[in-house]
Amino acid sequence: MSAVVFDVGNVLYGWDPDAFLVRQIADDAARLRFIDDVGLWDWHDTLDGGRPFDEAAAELSGKFPEYAHLISAWGERFGETISDPVPGVHALVERLDARGVPLFAITNFSADFWTPFAAREAAFFGRFRDIVVSGREKLLKPDPAIYYLALDRFGLKPAEALFIDDRLVNVEGARAVGMKAHLFTDAADLQARLEAEGLL
Repeated sequence: MSAVVFDVGNVLYGWDPDAFLVRQIADDAARLRFIDDVGLWDWHDTLDGGRPFDEAAAELSGKFPEYAHLISAWGERFGETISDPVPGVHALVERLDARGVPLFAITNFSADFWTPFAAREAAFFGRFRDIVVSGREKLLKPDPAIYYLALDRFGLKPAEALFIDDRLVNVEGARAVGMKAHLFTDAADLQARLEAEGLL
């Protein structure tokens, strides 16, 4: 094993869309009604899968004009759903980088939303040799195709990479293509795995 491949949301940076929605709709019943009515999470998955936000938002707002301002805010203020770095993980990334361990990432992320976020965090992401973004590739984890595409781009054989993700389905997807994989819970557990693999 020679390289580490990270997920981004809730591994490198927190993702807390619920906190953002609470700021938009304080009433619990009204907020849940909005989420259910528009099918927010499934709709957001289409953005991660490559659909342009403007197109998707126009269609959804046409169906639910009463929610148009909330749908628009999802795009205009998406950066507010991304919280601080996950405690302890950036320090591990810095240690891996200092040791010369090649760093990569595979993230389910809208192409439209990724561009400003990556620019905002350019100093940190500069440690990564390449990042595969689902919205750009129009492929979503855990589709085997996104792992194969990433490995090809990264120049890695499956067994050479340790993939880290907070969702079991994505970890299992990586294992299915031959990668070693780690279900992320916290930095201490990840550090132990990296040390066990001889990467730290």
